[in-house]
Amino acid sequence: MNRRWLIGLALVLVLIGSACGDDELTLTEYVEQVNAAATVASARGAELVRDAAEIEDFSPKDVAMTHERALEEIRIPLQDAIDDIDPPEQVADLHSELWTWHARLIEIEQSLATVAATFDGTVAGWTAFSNTPEVAAYRLTLAEGKAGCDNFQAQMDATAARGVFADTPWLPGDLKETVVAALGCESFPENPELVYLYPPP
Repeated sequence: MNRRWLIGLALVLVLIGSACGDDELTLTEYVEQVNAAATVASARGAELVRDAAEIEDFSPKDVAMTHERALEEIRIPLQDAIDDIDPPEQVADLHSELWTWHARLIEIEQSLATVAATFDGTVAGWTAFSNTPEVAAYRLTLAEGKAGCDNFQAQMDATAARGVFADTPWLPGDLKETVVAALGCESFPENPELVYLYPPP
C-alpha cells in the first residue's frame, strides 16, 4: 500500500485507556493505569496498521474497513471504560478535555467509515471521497487533536509551576510523557488538511 494512505490511520497506533472503579483514583494509580492500557492499545493499533499496509491498491472501501476495525477494537472499548472513571481532581479538567475530543472523534470516524464504503478505488472514487463533508470533518478533528496535544503539554507545565503536584513531584513529567505517547501526539499528521487528499500533493 502506498505510504501516503497510512497517514489518515496514524492515530489508531496508541490511545489512553484506564480501568474502572467506584473510588477516585490516586494520581499514581491514574498514571499506572494509563501506562498499562496504552501499551495494550498500542499493540492493537500497530497490528491494525500492519494489516492495512499489506493491502494492495488501497481504496476508500479499505479506509472504511480499517476505521471500522479501529472503532470496534480500540476506540469504543476505551471510551466505554473512560466514561466510568472518576479521575483525580488535579487532572480532572485535562482528562475531560482529552476524552471529550476522543468521543467526538469516534462519531466522526463512524461517519467517515460509512461514507468511505460507498466509493471505489478509481481516480473518480478517490476524488469524490476526498471531497466529502465527512473527510473534511475528520481532517478538522485531527487538527483539533493536534492542537489539544500542544495545549495539554502547556497546561501540564503551567499546573506544575503552580505547585499543584507538590506532593508528587515526579508526576508532571511522567504524566505528560505518558499522555503525549498514549494520545499519539507524535503520530498526528503534520498537515491534517492533507489527510485522504486526492490527488496527493
